[in-house]
Amino acid sequence: MPVYDAEDIVELKNRKKRQKRLIKFLVIILILSIAAALFISQDKWLPKLKGIGRQYRTIVNSGQLATGNFPIDIESGSDYQMKYSAGKLFVLGDTSLYCYGTDGKLLGKRQHTYSSPELRVAAGRALLFELGGDDLSVEDEEEVLYTKHFDSTILFARLSSDGYTAVATTSDNYSCEISVFDKKGTCIYERKCIELVYDISFTAESSGCVLSYIEAENGSMVTSLKKISFKESGSIWDSEKLDMLGLEVSAFDGGAFVLGYDSCAYVDDNGRQTVSYSYDGELAGGASMSGLSAVIVNNNDLRKYVAVLFDGPDKQPVIVELSEPSIDVTVFGGLAYVLLPNEIRTYDFSGGLRSTASVSDSYTGFVRSDEHIFLKSYNKIDRIDYES
Repeated sequence: MPVYDAEDIVELKNRKKRQKRLIKFLVIILILSIAAALFISQDKWLPKLKGIGRQYRTIVNSGQLATGNFPIDIESGSDYQMKYSAGKLFVLGDTSLYCYGTDGKLLGKRQHTYSSPELRVAAGRALLFELGGDDLSVEDEEEVLYTKHFDSTILFARLSSDGYTAVATTSDNYSCEISVFDKKGTCIYERKCIELVYDISFTAESSGCVLSYIEAENGSMVTSLKKISFKESGSIWDSEKLDMLGLEVSAFDGGAFVLGYDSCAYVDDNGRQTVSYSYDGELAGGASMSGLSAVIVNNNDLRKYVAVLFDGPDKQPVIVELSEPSIDVTVFGGLAYVLLPNEIRTYDFSGGLRSTASVSDSYTGFVRSDEHIFLKSYNKIDRIDYES
């Protein structure tokens, strides 16, 4: 065992004290450096930190109805159509097309001559046509941008987010013909189809589209898809046959989502089915945007009501059980909005409840804008502020 004299012991204690002071000093310097770095870079990390806090908090909106220009009274009864695009609320009645601002102020009104018109909106403009008719028009709140007359019957028409229009018409020598017009109404693409097309969804930047076909096979209905480019002949890919009666198709960068009568499915950008879901009940509605999709299913016999949330084509759906039948659903801003008889509920695509609002009237549908929800009832349109 070593032996220390008194001077060695004192020196040893002093050395340990100096080491402790040095360590404390270095720790303080380190803390101050980190604090300074965080302060300088707070614009980058502080919003993210706030977002983390919000995602676990359910926002309860008041559901208070707006006044002033609301409610908007509708003369044509429950058959009117209501859609939203680019800060404008389009309402199609029996004889006129109305355009309102989000404050409920009437921006424009124009009569139409269609007996049973269909309304589609995108890019702040409205597309009007009649199933079985031969005319269509593309309009905004100020004027009719252009009209088209066809020598054959219109099967359906669609608008893209860039303002392009696709029209499917009957044909003497083919099952149907497809015509695509740019924003000015100039025809940029035509296609004669051997098989009957049931729906069209534009791809990014309106450079092409995905077509859906339905046919009978072995006693059941199957749906197939075809992705085309407006600058090329032929097709980019053809999907495998999906065992469903497809109602709507929604294209996105990674493929397409097909909403069917009794099931729904994704196909990837090679046309291969990736995820599917069969309904245990009656389809009440479905929506898809940028690859995110939501479907609502009501089984009144079993009193089982669900919202089915799809976070893209590669993940299994999340099933959210609801306490009562759902009425309408939409996807907006990366969230799914579900209308129930007395409430609106908003979910993220992991199934988390993000926001709610109580509603007291008998609404049959709704549309979402950046700050508001517009509620459709028999003869009026209400608006509530809604934070999600």
